[in-house]
Amino acid sequence: MTQETKHRKCYIGLGSNLDDPIAQVTRAFAELAQLPNCTLLAQSSIYRSDPVGPQDQPDFINAVALLETTLAPEQLLDALQAIEQQHRRIRKQHWGPRTLDLDIILFGEAVIDTERLQVPHPFATQRNFVLWPMAEINSELIFPPQRPISDLLVACPVGTLEKISV
Repeated sequence: MTQETKHRKCYIGLGSNLDDPIAQVTRAFAELAQLPNCTLLAQSSIYRSDPVGPQDQPDFINAVALLETTLAPEQLLDALQAIEQQHRRIRKQHWGPRTLDLDIILFGEAVIDTERLQVPHPFATQRNFVLWPMAEINSELIFPPQRPISDLLVACPVGTLEKISV
């Protein structure tokens, strides 16, 4: 079985703080469910989080999706970036405001470090708005290399992260 035909479970982080962020994330869930060669297996609740980086921007709306895909990692990245473009994503400022941000957090058990893609996402273990929604989907999740999400949650408290009822 080649890499392109292998089914892998992937966790995708979703974030938005512009142009009705809850609607942006909700629409992105529907668009992820329609991606070719992908199946949306689960989605977390929607959360409100403080911005990372520049603080002179609106709070973020965040969530996590679990996909199963036969796409290669870069093909999935291309598909996610195409969805971001449909949401008129503009990359002006690092960690700045955005209509939609889609990040590959985990791609199966793969460890990837290329110019375009790093998996596991390099900051995921430090971000409560990633870890807590992931744990909601799978409380037994293991981050490569062999780090239980329960241990990561202890080191990354919920803080001001707030689950939103939508």
